Amino acid sequence: MADPGQLRLLALIERHGSLTAAAHALGLTPAAVTQQVARAERDWQVPLVLRGPRGASLTPAGAVLAAHGHVIDQQADQASARLAALLGHLSLRLRVGAFQAAALHLLPPALTALRHRHPEADLSVEDLASAWGIEYVAEGRLDLAVIASWEAPPAPPPHIAVHPLLVDPMVVVLPDDHPLARRPDADPLRLAELRDESWVTILAGHAAREQFDRAAGDAGFTPKIRFQTASYDVAQALVGTGIGVCLVSRLALTHLPGTTHRELAHPQPHRQLHAVTAADASLTPLVDIFLSLLRDVAEDITATWPARR
Repeated sequence: MADPGQLRLLALIERHGSLTAAAHALGLTPAAVTQQVARAERDWQVPLVLRGPRGASLTPAGAVLAAHGHVIDQQADQASARLAALLGHLSLRLRVGAFQAAALHLLPPALTALRHRHPEADLSVEDLASAWGIEYVAEGRLDLAVIASWEAPPAPPPHIAVHPLLVDPMVVVLPDDHPLARRPDADPLRLAELRDESWVTILAGHAAREQFDRAAGDAGFTPKIRFQTASYDVAQALVGTGIGVCLVSRLALTHLPGTTHRELAHPQPHRQLHAVTAADASLTPLVDIFLSLLRDVAEDITATWPARR
């Protein structure tokens, strides 16, 4: 099998016209190049290089092999150029995915700050269900995903990292004329106090619904569910009509007319928000920058919330 190094060496000798110049191009000593030429001639069993007082030239056999060496050089140059272009693009790229509440409240301040720092950044944002976040980052479809979990933090594969952002407590959303709405804000409600209410809940099968069902069971009642929806926004709109109450994460509160909310007493259900990235994001440096900005935004948001009881 042809040795690509030998082919490239012959191409350099042909291009530069001397062993010394070829050695310099390769970062080798002239003696080392002389040894490589001798080895190539042994391997090919034919003279390849003619040495003279004015330098070196190739024999016809050497010229045939050198032609392929030039192709190797061209391919190597193209590979270097394409890799440099790719790395340059990756250094400016940030593809983000997030579920609705995170996209509404966490991403905009962080994206604004990133645009001010790096106006040349190539940004894209995708609406994303939390269940797909780790998979999309693992497949390379996203550089960073913001996801929520309702129990233990997700367990990613080894090449994926999960970074905690904030704990998002659940609160009770009530019609603003509900008797419990007159309860002082500082006096949290116990879930058991709502045992006789009609409920608007997240659809069965969702992690948030499973958490609600467990919390109601722990409080000693089976909720009377009047409506189910996949959206906290829809749930709050229905509560505003006076037909029931619901649990909503604090981050997802819409403060719609006709609604109010109250804190829950311990144990307070909650969800956790995480950022998902590749464990090694060195090729996409905007990932670490954006992760830091997300943490800053999360800290600013939670600083305005009441302390968890």
